[in-house]
Amino acid sequence: MNKYDATDIGEFVNIGTGKDLTINELAELIKEIVGFKSEIVRDSSKPDGTPQKLLNVDRLHKLGLENKIEIEKGIKRDYDWYKK
Repeated sequence: MNKYDATDIGEFVNIGTGKDLTINELAELIKEIVGFKSEIVRDSSKPDGTPQKLLNVDRLHKLGLENKIEIEKGIKRDYDWYKK
């Protein structure tokens, strides 16, 4: 894997998929992958953070880079690795 630094390309670059995913959707996805059977409890009295956390990946794509593994597959792969 090549390593890049902001000094190599002259700027910092967001790394992501360019697809939006809420914290709730991520929690439910992880729950499904790991086989968690209980309920996820949410405390709506607490701040929920930034409404949207979607990164702009245009600069990444201009460098010829983009994600090759979708988040579901990546989490499953990492979870399987962790279990071993």
